[in-house]
Amino acid sequence: MNRLFFVITGLGLGGAETQVVQLAIRLKSRGWEVGVVSLTPPGILAKELEANGIPVISLGIRRRFPDPRSLFRLVRIIRLKKPTILHAHMVHANLLARLVRPLAPVPVLICTAHSTYEVSNRARRLREVTWREKAYWLTDFLCDLTTQVSQAGLERYLAVRAVPSQKIRLVHNGIDIQRFRFSASERERIRAELGGGGAFVWLAVGRLEPQKDYPTLLQAFAQLGRNDSVLWIAGEGRLREELENLVRALGLEGRVRLLGKRDDIPALMSAADAFVLSSMFEGFPLVIIEAMACELPVVATDSGGPREIVEDGQTGFLVPPKDPDALAQAMLRLMNLPETERRKMGKLGREKVVAKYSLDCIVDQWEALYTEFLKRNGTRPRRIAFRIRPQ
Repeated sequence: MNRLFFVITGLGLGGAETQVVQLAIRLKSRGWEVGVVSLTPPGILAKELEANGIPVISLGIRRRFPDPRSLFRLVRIIRLKKPTILHAHMVHANLLARLVRPLAPVPVLICTAHSTYEVSNRARRLREVTWREKAYWLTDFLCDLTTQVSQAGLERYLAVRAVPSQKIRLVHNGIDIQRFRFSASERERIRAELGGGGAFVWLAVGRLEPQKDYPTLLQAFAQLGRNDSVLWIAGEGRLREELENLVRALGLEGRVRLLGKRDDIPALMSAADAFVLSSMFEGFPLVIIEAMACELPVVATDSGGPREIVEDGQTGFLVPPKDPDALAQAMLRLMNLPETERRKMGKLGREKVVAKYSLDCIVDQWEALYTEFLKRNGTRPRRIAFRIRPQ
């Protein structure tokens, strides 16, 4: 039996974290021996892994700049567990997994980037080459393959020379299409609970962080001039107070609800009439796929990955990021469509997700990649020495 260990920056709520948990559980059910290493203390998703018999080990990193001792903790874990494949996710875990490889060799190391732009939420200009991308370039020789979750991200990495073309591939994220599907009974229940009534309900889901650009969404919603519409935002984050103040300043009390952390996202999506995403930049946002799987038409910013998911005019509409006027116009356009047209958009979206983004389809792709590299490298650890890359 091949032993697979995932290494990830953390296990809090987030698209990348959710994807790793789902992959780990599904691969274990297919016979893989799976473990997960979290750089930071275990987050809420660790419980789901442990409930499925998947061990979670934390390196205990708490500070923004990691303690160098964390590198040697990971070395000890790899030497003890002897994984056949080490699969890292997100930039800090990717770089740490590469750095430990000369000290703790593994047969195969794969690194997955989950964002088009490796920038912090304290957004820099997105055209700049970041230190993270430079670090990828310098350490590329230490891994066997880098994957990107979106075509936009892959093209970005090639453009900034973070990865050579022969060592990067596209593997999308996937979702459980049985969990995310429309439910008439849940629609009725949630609308009664939250007071949706006969209003047109817009739903946004995501952390209350700068990347998601909720101020632009609130400004767009304020321009709609449609008192028969409401906006529900599900998620928590450090900008909650700022957004509450903006809701008051725009006179949207009673029409905008910040729902906080919710564990019933599929039910919320069944209750909504349309989904909206206002991010400045994205990798491959699972939340759009989830919404489409629940038969929701989507309005999203053309912020990277959304362009690959939403077919403009077919399953929803795309608009430029940070443009409240354009976002408001697209939202109004969708609201003004006949209900039959909106339902058709939702049905087409569901069909696309089932065909391309089901979790089983994505797990098939990962298993094929793992098998390919195990055949290429063998199952004995590969020793790789440090070297300086030529310019």
